[in-house]
Amino acid sequence: MKYIDRILALQENVIGMNERNYRLINRLNPHKYQRIAKDKSICKKLLGENGIPLPKTFCVIDSVRDIEKQLDSIIHVMDFVVKPAAGSGGKGVLILAKVDNNLWETSEGKFYDRDKLVKHISNILFGKFSSSTFDKAMIEYRVKPHPCFSQIYKAGLSDCRVIVLNGQPVMAMLRMPTDKSLGKANLKTGAIGLGIDLHKGRLTKGYNQATDEMVSRHPDSKVLFEGLLVPYWERVKEISVAVASVFPLNYLGVDLVFDEKLGPLVLDINSRPGMQIQNANATGLKKIINNEIIEEI
Repeated sequence: MKYIDRILALQENVIGMNERNYRLINRLNPHKYQRIAKDKSICKKLLGENGIPLPKTFCVIDSVRDIEKQLDSIIHVMDFVVKPAAGSGGKGVLILAKVDNNLWETSEGKFYDRDKLVKHISNILFGKFSSSTFDKAMIEYRVKPHPCFSQIYKAGLSDCRVIVLNGQPVMAMLRMPTDKSLGKANLKTGAIGLGIDLHKGRLTKGYNQATDEMVSRHPDSKVLFEGLLVPYWERVKEISVAVASVFPLNYLGVDLVFDEKLGPLVLDINSRPGMQIQNANATGLKKIINNEIIEEI
């Protein structure tokens, strides 16, 4: 009975998608500002103007006729990331390392010559990887993983999501790639979500969606991560609060990555963060939400 009671208590504290949409997103995040948050290029411009640390943007391409010119402008860059400004879930993202002036290799070992890269960027512009009819392509600095995380799992890039409510961090998790996720920190494709003690900045257990279980070790490398300290943790919280002060959204997810030299950098802002963070932390958000939100709002 004790196990059943614990499960029931956990379920009572969990925020579901419908409740998230009604109590948090619809009531706390004005729709016009949600649209701004969906466009990564606009977000980065606004955050950069307010001193938020970000991966450097080499160029933003919004027209097919500008693709060749912009590629010529970054011909000296040894590696970079191509992404859709309105994309989500890692769709359309290419992580490229230069082989020569007209050939690049992806992080999965595939090759893109200039014609193939131009075609991919064109597909981004035509909205293939987003819900928009037209999109923009962003070419950015390639973040080099911090050794704290690469010692757990070498492939891909882990990221940290901090949920900020009414200007204060209330829950956080680390999303770590796996073999199943093909090096991407996307929970839907097989990455694992590691809980983070919000006050101490230490990793707790992680949730492996593929096996529906809590784990203390990475499923592929078998490295123990539970108890490890997340680097720059106080700085991560400071940055998350600063991001919330820039955007007129009262509920948002701030996604950060950790560069080996530059430290924490804001990668993305999500005005509709998912609820899997509760699984990663093995606790629900409802009690926290009830303490922070007055029902009459």
